[in-house]
Amino acid sequence: MSSLLVTGGAGFIGANFVHYWMQNYPEDKVVVLDALTYAGNKANLEPVAKHPNFYFCHGNICDTPLVETLLKEHRIDTLVHFAAESHVDRSITGPDAFIETNIIGTHSLLKAAKKIWLDEGLNKENHRFHHVSTDEVYGTLGPNDPAFSETTPYAPNSPYSASKAASDHLVRAYHHTYGLQTTISNCSNNYGPYHFPEKLIPLVITNILQDKPLPIYGDGKQIRDWLYVEDHARGIDLVLKKGRVGECYNIGGMNEWANIDIVKLICLLMNQIFSDNTDFAKCFTQASHLQEGKAEKLITFVADRPGHDRRYAIDFQKSTKELGYRPVESFESGIRKTIYWYLKHYTV
Repeated sequence: MSSLLVTGGAGFIGANFVHYWMQNYPEDKVVVLDALTYAGNKANLEPVAKHPNFYFCHGNICDTPLVETLLKEHRIDTLVHFAAESHVDRSITGPDAFIETNIIGTHSLLKAAKKIWLDEGLNKENHRFHHVSTDEVYGTLGPNDPAFSETTPYAPNSPYSASKAASDHLVRAYHHTYGLQTTISNCSNNYGPYHFPEKLIPLVITNILQDKPLPIYGDGKQIRDWLYVEDHARGIDLVLKKGRVGECYNIGGMNEWANIDIVKLICLLMNQIFSDNTDFAKCFTQASHLQEGKAEKLITFVADRPGHDRRYAIDFQKSTKELGYRPVESFESGIRKTIYWYLKHYTV
């Protein structure tokens, strides 16, 4: 049995990880630490809230004494660090919060882990600090460039990706300098249930339901690799169980899509769903374009954002060879699950 501290566990990816872990390892203890900022929602944890091995703490990762207390009181042996400011647009208009949470916050966690696990000797020989990062630290790719691997040089292009790159380096440094048992995973774009509707896929789905424009940056041909969030949780599980201490592992979805093609696919699928299911049509009467089977008419091209990376792609051969990782969900199946989740849970 393990005792996990999951930071940012009320956010999109963190909450899905908590659901996955408690379903697959119900005897483990899971402690969630979350500041409940705009993207964190305690309701995301309702499916596990009554589990006897679940504990929620409302707090900030920058509060080092609080983290130390949680590590000691719950005898934590595994820390999975999701908590982060993650929206590129917000990092452009307000980078300070990204420096505070992603760099200072990560350092706060590392200091607490070093003090409790190494200096005080709690779980000194058997602990893991796992840091969840992003493919954006690698920069951008041309159309024919090979995908990012774990040896790709870092070249972040936004305040968000720069802050994540810095936090990655801090985690690496705490392993090499102090011997903290760390691992890092760099993932591609996640999608799935509980996603806050500021990111592309949930924004498109919810805007269609509200009959609002679907804003597409530039020409919409920016390419991303899309990873279903449960596949991401499965990948982290493998890193924790089989990953080598001090190593980084890429976790991808093997699903490269241009933004405009994703939006068109979502429009097509939602048109079909509403055509086949009149109950949904009755629930979302304000979605007039969707009612007419013409959701794609809402697509609107807007000025591109500053420094918009053109393409991301993940090479996860290392994770396949060392961990046995492969994504289970195809984009077509995962996007249908995501759309149906929003149809059942979203209220206008």
